[in-house]
Amino acid sequence: MEIKQGYIPGAINIPLSQMKKRISEIPRDRNVYLYCRSGMRSKQAARILQKSGYRDLAHLQGGVMSWKEKIAK
Repeated sequence: MEIKQGYIPGAINIPLSQMKKRISEIPRDRNVYLYCRSGMRSKQAARILQKSGYRDLAHLQGGVMSWKEKIAK
């Protein structure tokens, strides 16, 4: 499981395969920052959210592998 390799503190883990089913867990009234290990799945997740009306989206290019700050394990 990818999250065991580390995650950004405060992040909520929703696998891409569960995104449509769990979309109600994602706030519509705040900025949403998406990331995955390398940045590819977070880009796909952003497309799913955009199609569902989300507008304030950003994804971490290069994924958590490019994150320079602390990660939780």
